[in-house]
Amino acid sequence: MTVAARPLTDQEQRERREWFRARWERGVAFNRLCRLRMVRWDPGGVEVVLPYAEQLTAHEGVFHGGVLSALIDTAGAGAVIAGHDFQKGEPAQHRLDVGAVPRPARGREAVAYARCVRRGRRLHFADVDVMTDGVVCARGQVVVSISGERAGVGEPVQPTDPTDPLTEE
Repeated sequence: MTVAARPLTDQEQRERREWFRARWERGVAFNRLCRLRMVRWDPGGVEVVLPYAEQLTAHEGVFHGGVLSALIDTAGAGAVIAGHDFQKGEPAQHRLDVGAVPRPARGREAVAYARCVRRGRRLHFADVDVMTDGVVCARGQVVVSISGERAGVGEPVQPTDPTDPLTEE
């Protein structure tokens, strides 16, 4: 496994975590398309808000399960990164397990609450609850494997304005 060439200071660790937060919110096209907002991002966990939009529905007024799975995936990996020690490498790949709760995901937004529940040497585990209107509508677990350093980390995240459209209309 390749890790950072020199030890990172606490400040550099914080800057790298903030870079990933900006990347999650502004640099990942799918997250911008869904208008995801990272409203909490710290070592204790993350909170990701998905506003309701007709394009994200399965049935009128109900979030599509695939979109909720993507929300779980994003929040779970974010929870690992928000408190990660980058001396150990960076996230490479992960596994996603989603369990449905017998309640339709209705509401003006879905909010994912994720926290890293176990940090191993190479594998980290995050639990995620998704709520709409204050009630859990989906649960999941994300397993992230850690490996070498990722190219491009620390470079400016584009677009700099998260409201930039993905396509011309």
